[in-house]
Amino acid sequence: MNTPVKPTPDLEGLRKAVQEFRPNLHRVPFNNLKPIHDSIVELRSRKISYASIADLLIQHGVGTSRARVAEYGRIVLDGGKSRKRRKHAKPMPVVNAPIAPQSAPAADAKTAPTPALAAVTSNVMPPAKENSSYTSRGPRIANVKMMSPEEKAELDAFLKSQSASKP
Repeated sequence: MNTPVKPTPDLEGLRKAVQEFRPNLHRVPFNNLKPIHDSIVELRSRKISYASIADLLIQHGVGTSRARVAEYGRIVLDGGKSRKRRKHAKPMPVVNAPIAPQSAPAADAKTAPTPALAAVTSNVMPPAKENSSYTSRGPRIANVKMMSPEEKAELDAFLKSQSASKP
């Protein structure tokens, strides 16, 4: 049973390496834009867009891009202001409204709903509770599983009469 021996860290060598460390100049942010800072500020004071500034710099041999110049402007020139974000719409609070009775007696034959219409309107989803995040999307269609037995019988009778009347 050989257990691996952990080497002791060379702390003195690490300290020396940290003191002598020099970052790669190509990795320093905005290293190529810092020498022309005044020119960029002057162009921005004339309301020139970052894209136009980037095109001008590229034409004069500065290795950059439109996105990089815009980022430089946001971070360095504007002092690191955050960009405006679109605010998400807050959901409207749900109000519990009283539901009219589903099987209200009809006043006369003219206003009496047809059985198919009664079946469709009787299956309206109950309003969501105040603490519920559910909001109904899409059309409200009849759900046969939620019908009362009387409504289901009316619908079946109506469908039978419709299929019998077709030649």
